[in-house]
Amino acid sequence: MINRRSALTLLGSGALLPQAALAATPREIMWEDLIPPGVPYSEIIGPGLMDEINDTWAPEFDENATKLNETLNNAYIKMPGFIIPFEVSSDGVTEFMLVPYVGACIHVPPPPANQLVMVKAADPWPNDDLWEAVWVIGTMRTQLQSTTLGQTGYAIEADKMETYVW
Repeated sequence: MINRRSALTLLGSGALLPQAALAATPREIMWEDLIPPGVPYSEIIGPGLMDEINDTWAPEFDENATKLNETLNNAYIKMPGFIIPFEVSSDGVTEFMLVPYVGACIHVPPPPANQLVMVKAADPWPNDDLWEAVWVIGTMRTQLQSTTLGQTGYAIEADKMETYVW
């Protein structure tokens, strides 16, 4: 005979099974998914200022640049991007900024906050693969934070990474 506590425990653990099964399959997202629904990309970056003498462009961001897609908060995702390392050891990179294209934040003005993602990897990514595009798989959080290279709008606790194959 099952008592009430045992029945509730069994029912409660059974209710968690579908969520655990869903968590095992990440939702594949792309960079445009980081922009909240209804906010066109053209409204995030304005015309900016061109410095013709130094051949640089400083984009103008409005309040839409820091608007985040809250449906991604706590979502288990898989997304591609390029690594800008922050924490590097002989084993590889464990903390980095994921960016949408090579050179973002290094050679050009940084993209808007809702196009930059801070990543903490469970396992180091090898130093010799830093110029390769990667898939990052993990739990995403909406979180504005400032770094030395720009303001980021998202953070991922990555439990897995793999090379992005074109």
